[in-house]
Amino acid sequence: MKTILLLLGLFACCGAGAQSMTWPDHKQATIVLTYDDALQSQLDTAVPQLKHAGFKATFFLTSDIDYITMPRWRKLAREGFELGNHTLYHPCPPSPDNSVSSADYTAHQMVWEIEVMNKFLFALDGNTDRTYAYPCAETMAGGKDYVDSLRAYRSVKYARVGGDNTAIITDFTHLDTLRIPSFGLDQGTSGDALIAYVKNVVAKGGLGVIMFHGIGGDYITTSSAAHQQLLDYLQSNKKTIWVTTFQQAMDYVMKNRGATP
Repeated sequence: MKTILLLLGLFACCGAGAQSMTWPDHKQATIVLTYDDALQSQLDTAVPQLKHAGFKATFFLTSDIDYITMPRWRKLAREGFELGNHTLYHPCPPSPDNSVSSADYTAHQMVWEIEVMNKFLFALDGNTDRTYAYPCAETMAGGKDYVDSLRAYRSVKYARVGGDNTAIITDFTHLDTLRIPSFGLDQGTSGDALIAYVKNVVAKGGLGVIMFHGIGGDYITTSSAAHQQLLDYLQSNKKTIWVTTFQQAMDYVMKNRGATP
C-alpha cells in the first residue's frame, strides 16, 4: 500500500510540473514559417501566397540583398513580416558548394559578422531586437561551438537551429532560446509531409518552426503547389493554429512559460 501511495505521489508531482503552453485565443498549437537566404523565389512566390492567406512569416536575410530587392524587403517589414539575421556571408562547414567556410572563423569573428548584419538590417526596418538563424543550421566556427559567445555578447534575442520532422517544441521550461529547433526541409518536401508535421504539432499542443529555402525555384526547393497546400491547410484550421513570426512566437513563450494554464 505504501508503495502504491509513493508511486501516486511521484506521478502527481511529475504531472504537475509538465504544464502545456496556453496559446492565444484558445489556439491548440503554434506554427512559425521561416525562409532562409533572401531568395528571389521567396519574394516572387512565397510572399504573394503568404499575403493571400493572411499570414506573416520570418525571412532570415544575408548580405545577398541588393539595391533591387532592398525596397521589397523594407516594404515587407513595414507590413509586419520579420527580417531576421542570417549573417553577412553565410559561412558553412567546408564543402565544394560553400564559398565561405566557417572553419576559417573564430567565435569572435562570427559574432562580429552577426553584429554587422544587425546594423545592415536596422537600416532596412529600424528594429533593434533581432532573431538569428545559424547558416547551414550549424553552431560551429573554427571547430568550436559559438553559441555561448553569442549569448555573452547578447547580439540576438533568439536563434534557430536545424532539425527534422520530429522537431516539435513542447518543453518550454528548459528551452534554450539560442538553440530553438526547427523542421529543416529536404529538396521536394511534399505538401502532405508538411501537413503531417503540422498535425503532429497540434496533437502535442506545441510549437513548430519550419525552415524553408526556395519556393518554386532556387535550391532546397519546396514546390509552389506544396507551399500553397500547407498555407491552405493552415488557413482552414486558423481557429486552432496560431501562425506568427519567429520573434512574436518566442516573445509569447518567454512571457508565458511556467504560467498556470
